[in-house]
Amino acid sequence: MSATSQCTIAAPCEVTGVGLHTGHRTLMRFKPAPEGTGLVFRRTDLEPPVDVPARIEFAPRDVAVPRNTTLERHGARIHTVEHVLAALSGLGIDNAYIEIDGDEPGEPHDGSCAPYVEVLRRAGVVQQAALRRPLEVRETVSLQQDGVEVTAVPYDGFRVSFTIHYDNPLIATQKASFDIDPETFAREIAPARTFALMSEVVELRERGFIRGGTLDNAVVVDGDHIVNDVPLRFPDEFVRHKILDLLGDLALLGRPLRGHVIAVRSGHRTNADFVRRMLATHQGPPPRPKGEAKGLMDVRAILEIMPHRYPIMLVDRILELEDGKRVVGIKNVTYNEPFFQGHFPGLPVMPAVLIIEAMAQCGGVLLMNSVDDPKRHLMYFAGIDKARFRKPVHPGDQLRLELQLVRFGGTVCKMEGKAFVDGDLVAEATLLSTIAERP
Repeated sequence: MSATSQCTIAAPCEVTGVGLHTGHRTLMRFKPAPEGTGLVFRRTDLEPPVDVPARIEFAPRDVAVPRNTTLERHGARIHTVEHVLAALSGLGIDNAYIEIDGDEPGEPHDGSCAPYVEVLRRAGVVQQAALRRPLEVRETVSLQQDGVEVTAVPYDGFRVSFTIHYDNPLIATQKASFDIDPETFAREIAPARTFALMSEVVELRERGFIRGGTLDNAVVVDGDHIVNDVPLRFPDEFVRHKILDLLGDLALLGRPLRGHVIAVRSGHRTNADFVRRMLATHQGPPPRPKGEAKGLMDVRAILEIMPHRYPIMLVDRILELEDGKRVVGIKNVTYNEPFFQGHFPGLPVMPAVLIIEAMAQCGGVLLMNSVDDPKRHLMYFAGIDKARFRKPVHPGDQLRLELQLVRFGGTVCKMEGKAFVDGDLVAEATLLSTIAERP
């Protein structure tokens, strides 16, 4: 199978189990998906069903459930997705629908992702016509937070190295490093099980979590011994499971990674922050094959289809553009912006309404790019919902604007917009717009 071709599963397959944190029993079905779909969870217990793409923009930071990766869209959340994503991405599956009739994938009584791997392998993995577009690490990217460090460096392939340090005589310090491919993943990483210290288990149970946790789906360490009656699968099983979790979280990049990721003591939150930083640093898609539609637009190209001009033109460049799906652009915020004269003298802060305007303009590029003769049309705001502003934006910041098209029927469209600075979410909103012919 070509390493450069996108892949999906050959046939539907399913698993059942009990969610680790919620304790809810769920049925999960894996289904083939067309090229370019990505990995998409679908909450089938909701009416209508809600699709939640496995991408970092749908991974909220304000999650009450600890020690897991959660996705959310339109208020529908799915907890503890990391093992499912690790199994899919580890096997090189780019496109799949994951239908689930609850809010957390059921762990099939193991604590690793090996049962998922077994089911997916039985279904079969098939290549598709479209090529993969890996995110290639072109320069060193590093994240350091409270003794945790995650770094990515250029590498001819995909490699993950991990180091853990525990103040526990049994776990202590463990290191592992692997070149990741489907065979290596299935053999060396997928069987590694979730683990926890007994003190952590007690605390989580007192807080009402790990309701589905048992000695069958986690390795529990108490002092210098393992509580479970079964032996470790690897002498360094603990650090291997950390690699498994990291692989699941790296799947939120939305594309394969080409590089060497080196992590020290990282967990789900820092893994997600690192994904945000990777995308902020390595902006834009890789070079496209000759003859394929161009996806980058500089300000001159933007001005060709958008009516805005100084001082209200708030998009400097389009980095990614998927027709009818999503757009990513940037706005470089400088001290010379005219609004800083009065907002505020001595404390320049970009007005929140202009951040929304920048989002809308970026979304406008997506819409105008999809209509015939964009110079004859204008986009107007029709509504703003669920606007939230997380952090102030100052001169010197670069806004990364990400818009996802939710609905486009007739002349009315709905988009979900988010703005980031250095990988941190600073604003988000749902935008309603309409397209009309110029008067």
